[in-house]
Amino acid sequence: MSDKNMNAQNADLFRFIDRDEISSEKITAPRYSYWRSVFRVFFRKKSNIVMIVLLVLIFLGSFLLPLVWPYDPMENVLDAKSFNLSPAKAMAYYNGENPIKWCLGTGQLGNSIMYGIWSSARTSLQLAIICAAINMTVGIIVGAVWGYSKRFDAVMLVIYNIIANVPYILLISVLVYVIGSGFWPFVFALTVTGWLGIAYFFRTQVMIIRDREYSLASRCLGTPVPRVISKNILPFLTSVIVTLLATELPSYISMEVFLSFIGVGLSASVPSLGRMIQQGQTAFMTFPWAFWPPVIIASIITILLYLLGQNLADASDPRTHM
Repeated sequence: MSDKNMNAQNADLFRFIDRDEISSEKITAPRYSYWRSVFRVFFRKKSNIVMIVLLVLIFLGSFLLPLVWPYDPMENVLDAKSFNLSPAKAMAYYNGENPIKWCLGTGQLGNSIMYGIWSSARTSLQLAIICAAINMTVGIIVGAVWGYSKRFDAVMLVIYNIIANVPYILLISVLVYVIGSGFWPFVFALTVTGWLGIAYFFRTQVMIIRDREYSLASRCLGTPVPRVISKNILPFLTSVIVTLLATELPSYISMEVFLSFIGVGLSASVPSLGRMIQQGQTAFMTFPWAFWPPVIIASIITILLYLLGQNLADASDPRTHM
């Protein structure tokens, strides 16, 4: 083999590289995204996809259907023959007109159970989302400062010990009687002290991790307290936040249903699942179609929110990202 051919063959097998100290320090590894990993673990369970589809359908039905089919609980109040009709009798009474509206029968005032359920579900979902957003935001911020600042801790403990000894249901009942039972007064009653328990819970969590090495190092370097809380402490509690949110969202729906059931919740002019259950429970053996549909819808919403929240909390734990 000639020298020329040998040199050409060696050129294909070997090549010279420059010595670059900066490039030699780089590690070739795929980029890690925390939330991408969270959703990968979350959607690994096929049951989560099914529950999300069901929840999306409920949200669409609750927020879109009342716009297309407005609900008026008093529309047939002057027609006594339309009161408490079973689904079959309601369809026959209205000669099959608008079968979707009467497919679940009528209530004690001739109101459509079907339209009432979706309008009531919208009210309950709005209430849960607004109350959870307010209480979680205020509770996390106050709890983070509460657990980090010893001076603030001394003041908040006194406030907490006073308010925590007042029964929560009693406090809400008094506020509803004083300020009214409309939608926003009811939101105020649920949030005026609802954040306090969340703040106390986060105070405990922050106290556990505030003196860890990386937080102490940040403090020694002169990092401002708000930045230490937002960058060192709260990201570590992501799974805890999601877990608490998973219990908060369905709890407000349950609270609304219970308070409206005992007559302390929303006013009669505001459609809600609790109000429908209260109206149907007086004769649920005689007219079961007025009682069980809102009970089933309230149960489905509560269970879906809880299960999805718990599964998302498990997926947000970095230990599940292996």
